[in-house]
Amino acid sequence: MPELSHRRRMLVLAICCMSLLIVSLDNTALNVALPSMQRELHASTSGLQWTIDAYTLVLASLLMLAGSTADRIGRKRVFMAGLVVFTVGSALCSMAPDLDMLVAFRMVQAVGGSMLNPVAMSIITNTFTDPRERARAIGAWGAVVGISMAAGPLVGGLLVESVGWRSIFWVNLPVGLTALVLTLRYVPESRAPKPRRPDPVGQVLVITLFGSLTYAIIEAPGAGFAAVAPFAVLALAALAGLLRYEPRRAEPLIDLRFFRSAPFSGATVIAISSFAALGGFLFLSTLYLQNVRGLDALHAGLWMLPMAVPTFLCAPLSGRLVGTLGPRIPLLIAGAAMTASGVLFAAFEAETSNVTLFAGYVLFGVGFGFVNAPITNTAVSGMPRAQAGVASAVASTSRQLGQTLGVAVLGAVLAAGVGSSSYQDAFVSAAAPGWWILAGCGFAVLVVGAVSSGAWARRTAARTAERLESPEVREAAGADT
Repeated sequence: MPELSHRRRMLVLAICCMSLLIVSLDNTALNVALPSMQRELHASTSGLQWTIDAYTLVLASLLMLAGSTADRIGRKRVFMAGLVVFTVGSALCSMAPDLDMLVAFRMVQAVGGSMLNPVAMSIITNTFTDPRERARAIGAWGAVVGISMAAGPLVGGLLVESVGWRSIFWVNLPVGLTALVLTLRYVPESRAPKPRRPDPVGQVLVITLFGSLTYAIIEAPGAGFAAVAPFAVLALAALAGLLRYEPRRAEPLIDLRFFRSAPFSGATVIAISSFAALGGFLFLSTLYLQNVRGLDALHAGLWMLPMAVPTFLCAPLSGRLVGTLGPRIPLLIAGAAMTASGVLFAAFEAETSNVTLFAGYVLFGVGFGFVNAPITNTAVSGMPRAQAGVASAVASTSRQLGQTLGVAVLGAVLAAGVGSSSYQDAFVSAAAPGWWILAGCGFAVLVVGAVSSGAWARRTAARTAERLESPEVREAAGADT
């Protein structure tokens, strides 16, 4: 790919950030709209869970497939296809006549979304070849997540109150079309010098594992264990199939040897734990603020700012700490803050007082702001350069899987606790086990972060890198340089 001018590289970065913004903003804004959707579409708690999890589940299942396909047939081509599918899916969501159709259209959206974020990151890393310039570009990319976290609840609340929940999806249409035109005109095409071969069996096993596990968790409170037991068995069978099949492939979808690296395994656990906490936190908070406190969507969005603003402010600080001191300190801060937030809600019923509610939101925002930057850094720590993209893709998949499980588990706990009672009467006590789970997620970040960022962990990463450095990998790395 020919060297681009500085102005052209900045434009490519802006286009990639636009794609991340609509995907991230859509998810955070939609949480504020859940109670309005529940009333209009007559949705149960499990129905609301599916409006979030149908998206994150498909995204988690297809991220690695989209990344490898883009490497093979062209990143620009796949990125443009993703913009088209995501924009069309958004338009369909805005016109959904009932909950079932909304869930189906959210899955269409997710197919497009899976082609955007990982492919955009590949475009950025291939556009910015200077390491320092690339680091600044990735920092700007990460800041967009903070912007969406801060702006999403407020924008969502404003749109829901002024126009209705369907307008949240309308925002994606002009942004998606603009990004599509600019991509066609300014983003250069690129491919990997030695793309990975497809792994259709591994892909089917991943989809089966994620889908059946999520279904069993969400539907268990309403349908009963006997009804979801076959899906739990199917999830276990798919997991066993992955563990048996993937090591036998030369280029598996998920290279299980990666997990011999303590930093990589730690990053996977931390990503799942922290994003499970985020998904559950947003889900519980939105339902509490609107269905229990009786706030409208706009004021509920304003109440989320004590969480969103610290996330936005702490994310770049975390990135600088990772760059200078490594991931340990940001992970310890993140784990401690998220644990404290969960305990504040679980043990001291922080919802019942404005002061403690504010403090709980701030603590969670600080924790989540510090956790995101170290995840990718820890995942790729010590990995051969040719394998860094795959390691990063697994970390991204873990984030989406974590958010899916967070909404599924905490929503199921809430539904089981509320039962036939009203939210106003039963919410605080019914949500307490969910907050303890959230505190446990934060404690997992704290402990695993400490263990996976020390000298022993770095030695396991070095040994794993040596095993992964096959002649083919070295050849691919040389071609990439």
